[in-house]
Amino acid sequence: MGNEDTTPSESEWLIMEVFWESDGPLTSSAVIQKLKGKLDMTPKMIRVLMNRLCQKGILSHTVDEKDSRVYHYSVLKSKEECLRSKSRRFADSYFSGNQTGALASLIQSIALTDEQISELEEILEKSRGKGKK
Repeated sequence: MGNEDTTPSESEWLIMEVFWESDGPLTSSAVIQKLKGKLDMTPKMIRVLMNRLCQKGILSHTVDEKDSRVYHYSVLKSKEECLRSKSRRFADSYFSGNQTGALASLIQSIALTDEQISELEEILEKSRGKGKK
């Protein structure tokens, strides 16, 4: 796949939130209904984005047995997988792949509570040794 972007765009992410919160496959009509009033986008554009999500390997679809015009879409990538991928892409794009620089910049740009700092320390401790090359 090379440099091809396989992470959801901002609009695609809003669509994926609907899938990640659902218990199973959804039709495009169900997604459009759930996004009514939340997303200023035409039903046609939502369908186009859902097709892009399939091309990116984030969603898959099956054709309805009774009506070939109806597709049932399912999640292929979890929210966590997409977040990891988006984070890596961010580090690659803005910090030339330097994850430490990306992380340091992010941490320095926000005010953290003592509780949040403790939480980060726990995460760092758990990840110790995972990044061996």
